[in-house]
Amino acid sequence: MVKALVTGGTGFLGAHVARTLVEAGHEVRVLRRASSRTDLIADLPVEHAMGDVTDIDSLRAAVAGCAWVFHTAAVADYWRAQRAKMYQVNVEGTRNVFQAARTADVERVVLTSSGAAVGLRADGLPSDELVTFNLPPSRFPYGHSKFLAELEAAQAAANGLPVVTLNPSVIFGPGDLNLISGSMIVEPARGLVPPFYPAGAVTAIDVRDVAAAHLAAAQYGTVGERYLLGAQDVTYRELFAMICEIVGVRAPKLPLPKALATPLSYLVGGLSRLGIKLPINADQIWLSARRVLFDSSKAWAAFGAPRITLRQSLEDTYQWYVAQGIIKQSGK
Repeated sequence: MVKALVTGGTGFLGAHVARTLVEAGHEVRVLRRASSRTDLIADLPVEHAMGDVTDIDSLRAAVAGCAWVFHTAAVADYWRAQRAKMYQVNVEGTRNVFQAARTADVERVVLTSSGAAVGLRADGLPSDELVTFNLPPSRFPYGHSKFLAELEAAQAAANGLPVVTLNPSVIFGPGDLNLISGSMIVEPARGLVPPFYPAGAVTAIDVRDVAAAHLAAAQYGTVGERYLLGAQDVTYRELFAMICEIVGVRAPKLPLPKALATPLSYLVGGLSRLGIKLPINADQIWLSARRVLFDSSKAWAAFGAPRITLRQSLEDTYQWYVAQGIIKQSGK
């Protein structure tokens, strides 16, 4: 049995990581703010440490006595977050976690980065771990913040910290209380189906497979390496068709031409600056015209292939929202 700290342990991914660790017989402490909702871990026998990744003293107290640290805490809802806060949490917070872990002489740190920190290939083929972040920071500050956090990881590893980095693609699955990717299921279920589907494509994976990879990374991951986590590549046309079939609504039939994505993103950005609230932001529109695909063969070889299909993940996500009363099941 190993004692592990999970930062962001009440969040979508962090809660699943905590659950995976508990089910594997490990002792778990979660770092959370006093205001954090604990719905997702209410049934777990975990220790609660109050604090924040921007508070180094609370981190030092939380990591004391732990052999593993899973750093999942981040600002992920970049379209709703203030940019300065996102960089503070995602970059400075990561630096603080590494400092606290080094002081505590932990055996392994697993950093939850993102596929967003990996660059895209010009030919549209899936990127592997060697492709450097190459999107404009002004267009995709979330990915840039995660890229900078990985620079912190590289420096920490060079200084002797045993850190392994994981780069999940788009994550679906039950438990997304903050509607990160889950909004793609909730909004159509509420009748908010976009008239067009974007021209791009993404790689997706279920949150439970991502959590399992975190445990495997602590056990088998190579220090200083990054691992892309994905299960299935899907175009937005295919993804929207699958989601709309599951929730019982008509899928969008018209494509949004790639050439229109950039001017539309400027329009949406302008409306947002005028204070008009929209369900999507300019950066999301700009990125949705691109093929954001990843080659996850390295992670599959090291940790095992994902177990949950995209279809099953989307169905489980939908049923979880129904059970929570967040959406009403079609036909009822």
